[in-house]
Amino acid sequence: MRILGIDPGLRTTGFGVIDAVGQTRVYVASGCIRSGEGSLPARLKVLLEGISEVCQRYQPQQSAIEQVFVNVNPQSTLLLGQARGAAISALVLANLPVAEYTALQVKQAVVGNGHAAKEQVSHMVQRLLSLSGEPQSDAADALACALAHANHATGGLANIGMKSRRGRWVSI
Repeated sequence: MRILGIDPGLRTTGFGVIDAVGQTRVYVASGCIRSGEGSLPARLKVLLEGISEVCQRYQPQQSAIEQVFVNVNPQSTLLLGQARGAAISALVLANLPVAEYTALQVKQAVVGNGHAAKEQVSHMVQRLLSLSGEPQSDAADALACALAHANHATGGLANIGMKSRRGRWVSI
């Protein structure tokens, strides 16, 4: 199963593509889509087209996207939500099923601690996918989202007695 993970952001949206074969996870590609400056509609168009291009190039069968958390600044939260909407639109237009995970779920699935630092997530992504170096932050978060989905979709978390409850993975 090929999975596309998305870490949405208005300035920078990370993407990560992995293959899940049984319990093996194989790195395919990752990177960032940068929307640059300009009007909001123009920036959202860049994100929509960028994710559409990634979908066309790598032909994923599943997608996973991180859910938006509420920021201290409501304006930032709204902008992030619009970027996330553009990303979801691109995934839906590519006929992909879209799974959503909280940051806590992603961190818990990859690091084992829902409150792990970004550096810990990046380091574990590097180790789990046998990468020669740590990916850039947004790409690492997207790969982590794809890994969380691979674990969830293949029953990996259920197999070790975990289920989702209120945005966290808990023991069954």
